[in-house]
Amino acid sequence: MFNVRMFAILLAIFLASPMMAQDAAHVAGTVSYTGPAALIAMAIASGLCGLAQGKAVAGATEALARNPGASDGIRFIALLGLVLIESMALYTFVLTFLIK
Repeated sequence: MFNVRMFAILLAIFLASPMMAQDAAHVAGTVSYTGPAALIAMAIASGLCGLAQGKAVAGATEALARNPGASDGIRFIALLGLVLIESMALYTFVLTFLIK
């Protein structure tokens, strides 16, 4: 069966790939803003991760206060959530070095 949506996505990927081959930093007369943009992205990601981690810990603390018997499950889910939240900041940190 021919899937139009999948075809459009693949077409967009293949049409956009030649544009990505050009490096704006080596073209005469242009200025590259990728370095400052990467640093701003890292600042936003770090700030949002801090807010999300605070909200997650507050929710886990409330849940533990309401139901101390479910502490093992709440602790596992809270730690898993904190790890996933922190991974967003780590991915952005790695991208700041790849973009520069």
